[in-house]
Amino acid sequence: MEAWNAAAPDWMLRAPENVQDLFYKLFKCFLYDGRWRMYLSGLKNTLLLTLFALLLGVVLGVVISLIRVTWDKTHEEMRPGLGKVLLGTANAISKVYLTVIRGTPVVVQIMIMFFVIFASSRNKLLVGSLSFGINSGAYVAEIIRSGIMSIDAGQMEAGRSLGFGYVPTMRYVILPQAFKNVLPALGNEFITLLKETAVVGYIGLSDLTYAGNTVGGITYEYLFPLLAVAAVYLILVMIFSGLVGRLERRLRTSER
Repeated sequence: MEAWNAAAPDWMLRAPENVQDLFYKLFKCFLYDGRWRMYLSGLKNTLLLTLFALLLGVVLGVVISLIRVTWDKTHEEMRPGLGKVLLGTANAISKVYLTVIRGTPVVVQIMIMFFVIFASSRNKLLVGSLSFGINSGAYVAEIIRSGIMSIDAGQMEAGRSLGFGYVPTMRYVILPQAFKNVLPALGNEFITLLKETAVVGYIGLSDLTYAGNTVGGITYEYLFPLLAVAAVYLILVMIFSGLVGRLERRLRTSER
């Protein structure tokens, strides 16, 4: 309270008692002892975690979806041999991966990664990024696979008739169209990933939610810190939703 009396301007100290009490709560939740830096550091960790997890999730999702689509479209035509065995094994592993990751909570996955698999590591940001990236990859894989499967089979036949092989046809003909189809779902997955990172506090990484909870524990005032955290997440979601919407409109314009 002494710090508040010393820092507050006169007009605040002359305000009604209930207004003064509000200002004092805001002061100790955000300004006293530089506590705003905790929120800023937490926001940085949240954005880094989301970015790294997104990159890993997209790479994993594309690889897994291509394995599954290639197996579904070509295994009946493939001759028995090493190539078919390898593709079949990769497809089986992909199915197990999708079943396990989508069938278990992300909180349990991240705790297993941190306390069991990477028990000797204390790089919480790295472990969190791997955990959320692996989790997101399973959902991205199914999103991209559904987009590829939605493309008319005649597109593949047209590419092959022009002399393209399977891989070039997928790269230049199928995937660009599939990407346009699944962009809204991918944008939604990114937004979901951003919000899901709030549980990374289970392994002690100081993200935005962890910072708000910590300040609440110090000040015994949880309302304002958590409202601030919710407001920041809402602003981020609105910004990213707007960017995805602009990208969608640009893609639609390029089709005309």
